[in-house]
Amino acid sequence: MQWVPEFLQLFWSTLFDVVPIAGIIFGFQFLVIRKPVKNLKKVLIGMFYVLLGITLFLLGLEQALFPMGRMMAEQLTNPDFLNSVRLTTGALQWQDYYWVYIFAFAIGISTALAEPSLIAVAIKANEVSAGAIGVWGLRLAVALGSAVGISLGTYRIVTGVPIHYFIIAGYVIVIIQTFYAPKAIVPLAFDSGGVTTSTVTVPLVAALGLGLAETVPDRSALIDGFGLISFACLFPIISVMGYAQLSEWQVKKSK
Repeated sequence: MQWVPEFLQLFWSTLFDVVPIAGIIFGFQFLVIRKPVKNLKKVLIGMFYVLLGITLFLLGLEQALFPMGRMMAEQLTNPDFLNSVRLTTGALQWQDYYWVYIFAFAIGISTALAEPSLIAVAIKANEVSAGAIGVWGLRLAVALGSAVGISLGTYRIVTGVPIHYFIIAGYVIVIIQTFYAPKAIVPLAFDSGGVTTSTVTVPLVAALGLGLAETVPDRSALIDGFGLISFACLFPIISVMGYAQLSEWQVKKSK
């Protein structure tokens, strides 16, 4: 029962965070629109469920996902483990951290596929496009982009290369793709980059980045640990537009 005080503290904290949002919504409803709220009882019950769900989610982050991500980063960068699987001799090189890159790739795919917001966007895109955009096709394209991005982000932490080099190069690719990708997919690609970094992805990726920066020699948790989420947001844009370009090319080739 040690989690009960922490749960109550998080519940009150979440309540104070949600009250301003509820105040704005009900304020506009009663003062601007001047109409009663339909099914007020159901709305209030639903808001209580939101409070309860957010509180449990935050508690789960603190109890499970954050410690798990940090633990995996510490274990994968442990000198004993690295020395047992290393590929080079002498001082440790970036190649010796290949299990970190593999783990980051796996985390990127699994968290993106499990992301509720991505599932919702994929279903709506399939409905609006009358089936032209496949649900699983979009989800897999986003997951692949997220996996590549997070793996590249962990490589950046290991090597210490400044983050702006990767971000500038990535957005140059995005800008070029925007001119050549099918116009209907461009807005969806940018939205896909945003929905990827949501409730499931962010906790594990943030914990992995911070844990990795704390355990890799000569790295700063503040400077090097953050920024990994930006890779998970950028590269799905590239992969979704690339997926659309490849599909368009295959259609033209078949014709």
